[in-house]
Amino acid sequence: MTSAKQSIFTGYQWFVIAVLAFLQFTIVLDFMVLSPLGAILMPELDITPVQFSHLVSAYAYSACISGILAAGFADKFDRKKMLLLFYAGFLVGTVFCGLAPDYHSLLIARIITGLFGGVMGAVVFAITTDLFAMQVRGRVMGFVQMAFAASQVLGLPIGLQLANTLNWHAPFALIAGIGGVVFIIILIKLKPITDHLLIQRKVSPFKHLWMTITRRRYLTGFGATVLLATGGFMLMPFGSAFTVNNLGIDLDHIPLIYMFTGGATLLAGPIIGRLSDRIGKYNMFIFGSLLSILLVLIYCNLGITPLWMAIVINIILFIGITSRIISAQALMSAVPDPQDRGAFMGLNSSIQQLAGGLAASLAGLIVVEEDSGKLSHYPILGYVVTLAMIITIVMMFIINRMVNADKKEQTPMPANNPELAQ
Repeated sequence: MTSAKQSIFTGYQWFVIAVLAFLQFTIVLDFMVLSPLGAILMPELDITPVQFSHLVSAYAYSACISGILAAGFADKFDRKKMLLLFYAGFLVGTVFCGLAPDYHSLLIARIITGLFGGVMGAVVFAITTDLFAMQVRGRVMGFVQMAFAASQVLGLPIGLQLANTLNWHAPFALIAGIGGVVFIIILIKLKPITDHLLIQRKVSPFKHLWMTITRRRYLTGFGATVLLATGGFMLMPFGSAFTVNNLGIDLDHIPLIYMFTGGATLLAGPIIGRLSDRIGKYNMFIFGSLLSILLVLIYCNLGITPLWMAIVINIILFIGITSRIISAQALMSAVPDPQDRGAFMGLNSSIQQLAGGLAASLAGLIVVEEDSGKLSHYPILGYVVTLAMIITIVMMFIINRMVNADKKEQTPMPANNPELAQ
């Protein structure tokens, strides 16, 4: 039994999981660090909540555009080359963020970062789907999604400490430095990923893109992605400002909240991934959604709150959100055919970024900053997010039924290694 469990992944597969997780760490940290910096950036750059929401959504909108443009070509090249190309552009954009002197320069830098970083997630998940069978994708997603937690445990506290000690430019310099090391490791160690090229349709990239956009099966997945993105993007932009001005928690304690929340999520990620494979990915999604709904309604209606209670609520909320993300991504990976994975993931990422950008902009219109700095109408965000989560449960039910129907039509897997059979 022990040797069987140890043979689930080969040594190289563990390397791929680790390098993808580290890569995701830098991408997620680059995106997430902007939210807790809100309490620093708004007074430092003398900008309004609406302008700050534009900084967040600019990344999403540019990522959406680049994802659409790249989708038709995504399955035409070695995935390693695609990974290196867009990661290099992402790192250049991050460097520009670290050098930006004012609001407009930072806005342009976020657009550049989004143009390249937005495609990265699609490439990562295409690689994951290419190299790992559906039976173990929950585990793989669980490890890769540890990047979100690691960014909270290590990245955000360190980044915020650098911002408080030096200036708000410092976290971006940190991300660029870590990313440079990851880039070199990928360049040297990652093998070419080209199996998908053997089964490509002989059509132009633009026709391939059109075929992917118009296929009914894929449209269902895209619709679910729109709703999945709404929740996180609506609550994320004003998280730190809400914590400081509404919950009454000092700015110096925000890194502590992220550290404890990320630590708990870091431990929970692999467990959630394993449970997704064991009890069913849709069942885990329902659990995560119901838990998230309960905590969102509590969190968005809080007033002055003790630090310990804010930490506990954030921990439980993020465990619920992580359960949704891991199970949904593992389930969604089974939607596209092998020859369409890159295009589907690229379009799916673009739609996610567009929906997230619109959600962030909508949040900026709903939330009103009072003269005292307190944010009004925050409970309304909670109600909108709750409605989106409820509808998403229905959408994911349809996708789960579709994936299960596909399984019944497939031939049985080889008996010698069912865990890794493709």
